[in-house]
Amino acid sequence: MMDALSITKAVVLGLVEGATEFIPVSSTGHQLLVGHFIGFKSPNNTFEVLIQLGAILAILSVYFGRLWGVARALPNDPRARRFVAGILIAFLPAAIIGGIFSKDIKFYLFNPWVVCATLIAGGLVLLVLDDTELEVKKRDVFDFTLPMDLKIGLFQCVAMIPGVSRSGATIVGAMLMGADKRSATEFSFYLAIPTMAGAFAKDLLDNYKNLSKDDAGLIFIGFVVAFVSALVVVRTVLDYVSAHGFRLFAWWRIIVGSLGVAGLIIFG
Repeated sequence: MMDALSITKAVVLGLVEGATEFIPVSSTGHQLLVGHFIGFKSPNNTFEVLIQLGAILAILSVYFGRLWGVARALPNDPRARRFVAGILIAFLPAAIIGGIFSKDIKFYLFNPWVVCATLIAGGLVLLVLDDTELEVKKRDVFDFTLPMDLKIGLFQCVAMIPGVSRSGATIVGAMLMGADKRSATEFSFYLAIPTMAGAFAKDLLDNYKNLSKDDAGLIFIGFVVAFVSALVVVRTVLDYVSAHGFRLFAWWRIIVGSLGVAGLIIFG
């Protein structure tokens, strides 16, 4: 039944999704932890995946002008064609692995203990990355090479483990391939569009028969809240990362993961 309590939980989880999807802290991990402790359950974790549509639409709205410019330039601009090909190539590994193993990943890895462990481990990785002087070869996502894009796509596959963070994995991969912090983060935005859209479509196809009207209503509420909160993040995070790096996100991951372990020990 869609009562005030379930609506409130959907709003909270929608806020969490939008606020965390495009920063390297793992939106899925946060949703699983928050959902566990507030007692929110959805069939096959469908709610957590489907409300990502709100975040997708947020980034499409922010980058619509640039994406439209790329689309118009495709017939005549080799850089535009290479950029689109690069995004598709980077998306391909996750599409293949997710298509084959998504149900097994949900069954075996979607639990709060895995999330806490990967949150902490990922935070430590970000701290090391932030303190490491890497050689910067690329400062514009349109200058990334196709082999570089493919390697970033392989890094993204690690994020199928909840708590790793899709944006975190792609940012780390891009920086190890020679991208600066801003372009690595921006590339993760663009790569999110086909990746999240694909996950949304597959999850909806797999689970739509199991969704009730109440489930659909809660998903819609979560989607709207995710859209609004993601808009705020997308408009601000690039400038923040350029100026301050990833330390805030790293410590946030470590603190949330540690608190999650404590909560699981105390409350179960």
